[in-house]
Amino acid sequence: MRIAAVQTSPVYLDRAATIGVVLDRIAEAGAGGADLVAFPEVFVPGYPVWLDLTNAAAWEDPDQQETFARYVDQSVELHGPEFAQVVDAVKEVGAFTYIGVVERAASGGSVYCSLVAIDPTAGIVSVHRKLKPTYGERLVWADGDGAGLVAHDHQGVRITGLNCWENWMPLARSAMYATGSQVHVAAWPGSAGLTEDITRFVAKEGRLFVVSVGAMYCSEDLPDDLPVRDQLPSGQKYHNGGTCIAGPDGRWIVEPVRDEHGIVWADIDVSEVARQRQNFDPAGHYSRPDVLSLSVDRTRLAP
Repeated sequence: MRIAAVQTSPVYLDRAATIGVVLDRIAEAGAGGADLVAFPEVFVPGYPVWLDLTNAAAWEDPDQQETFARYVDQSVELHGPEFAQVVDAVKEVGAFTYIGVVERAASGGSVYCSLVAIDPTAGIVSVHRKLKPTYGERLVWADGDGAGLVAHDHQGVRITGLNCWENWMPLARSAMYATGSQVHVAAWPGSAGLTEDITRFVAKEGRLFVVSVGAMYCSEDLPDDLPVRDQLPSGQKYHNGGTCIAGPDGRWIVEPVRDEHGIVWADIDVSEVARQRQNFDPAGHYSRPDVLSLSVDRTRLAP
């Protein structure tokens, strides 16, 4: 399987322009023979970098309110004509694709951190909404549900995906292992500090391939008219990518890539998964379902 992990920057809080970036990268991945394409967490229209650098909890601050409103305005309607361009591009190149988006809730006033799985034949096959936004992220993203905790088959390979710190959640990982996952996509906002330890750990624990993909953000990427622009320090790098790929023995296939725009490529032999599970299969011969069990509610929840 040929993997294309896209490490670059979105056109910040510009949904249409960022979808243009996505279309270009999907075409590039397809031209390179990719079977699986992965984009970072909430790549469209970007990660809320202001949360940790401003007083984002100041709920009466008009600049914070306006920034949130713009974030909602630039969020994605997954079944609208704009995002349909992405689905069509995936079908054209024939590569299974995971892409992180800010998904607009039905209420129109809330958004989810969603990881969308697109099959080149069937189109959108799952939308995984982040179970628990991390720390300050709870100021902008609503809680998700278990509907997206599923695996997908592409070219005889079983693929799963989670967002960011969900990959640190033991039970979320176990739910993924139990699907028989062979290749796991971990979507991150983008930092080698986040990806370098957990990527190898999950790969070795689950005896599978892990593709961690992250974006890059710096202060110069932010639009001048962003309401909280003056509250943010200038000349600062927020995320440096950190895209990396580990094998089912926990060894690096691609070590974390920092400060480089482009596609991180890897060719993997999925049969290695079975070899590594010879001595440890966390959801198989090394499990004890008579003693330990996990219940997963995959209901799509809505108000």
